[in-house]
Amino acid sequence: MTASPIKLGLVGARGYVGLELMRLIGDHPGLQLGYASSRELVGQRLVKHVKNADPDLRFETLDAEAVAKRDVDICVLALPNGLSDNYAAKLKKTNTIIVDLSGDHRFDNQWHYGLPELSRNEREGRLCISNPGCYATAMQLAIAPLRNFVSEPPHCFGVSGYSGAGTKPSKKNDATLLAGNLLPYQPIGHLHEQEVSHRLGTEVRFFPHVAEFFRGISMTVTMTLDKSMTHGDVRMCYERVYASEPLVHVTDEVPLVADSVGRHHATVGGWQLSANGRRLVVFSTLDNLLKGAATQAIQNINLACEHAELEGLDDELSVGQ
Repeated sequence: MTASPIKLGLVGARGYVGLELMRLIGDHPGLQLGYASSRELVGQRLVKHVKNADPDLRFETLDAEAVAKRDVDICVLALPNGLSDNYAAKLKKTNTIIVDLSGDHRFDNQWHYGLPELSRNEREGRLCISNPGCYATAMQLAIAPLRNFVSEPPHCFGVSGYSGAGTKPSKKNDATLLAGNLLPYQPIGHLHEQEVSHRLGTEVRFFPHVAEFFRGISMTVTMTLDKSMTHGDVRMCYERVYASEPLVHVTDEVPLVADSVGRHHATVGGWQLSANGRRLVVFSTLDNLLKGAATQAIQNINLACEHAELEGLDDELSVGQ
């Protein structure tokens, strides 16, 4: 890559994650947005939705063939699950780096699974990057330091803000329905349950819920350990894994969703142990639109382009909601 800005295209720009990603690209000194494709917003100026966007850019509507012909270094696919394959197939015939934010390629060994804190050393030579799910990121960061000591499937109780349900109207993002409520959904076989089980090599049980707040994830994970541990033992395991990871904060306190909203980092900790030291509860929080999606995409883009991993990521953010 040259010293000039890396040119990037974005397909599926209308969603919450797409808008966050455009904002981060606008603040990134080494990236330049070449185009943004959205059928719903076609013709509108990007600055109408993202204040720091190029004032000359307008949303376009591009099919897979048109995207493959565009002169960019990276293409980010921010599409709903099940829609990225056609784009990926066309882009693979070019030298374009692909970052897929959907769940379509998280089980494909031909794609690099981009959770940098746990898979950074596996990325060499990869042109196809699959961004992890938001819930899956929170679960893996909570479980990974102790996965070799788990004797039974961890149970993960997750609560997300309704932005995680996307912009298409549904019960999971109906503010009226959610008011004063906590909505459980798909407690068996959720994609992120499968994703985490596959990536960690240990089966998990996941129980997702949607709350009335807009953004953020709170994850409570219960693990049964194969040996007795003290609070100090547990903390040492997490510090060993995350001591050099600026985007994973380790804490003795139970982390709160509000402390992660608008921030690039995840927080893990607040450990609670049973009297015999074999049952452990750990908590993790993150912003589902940032560390659960757009922030992680920027980390992966930086690594793929041999930039500093955190370039363009300022953890002191101001968000609209």
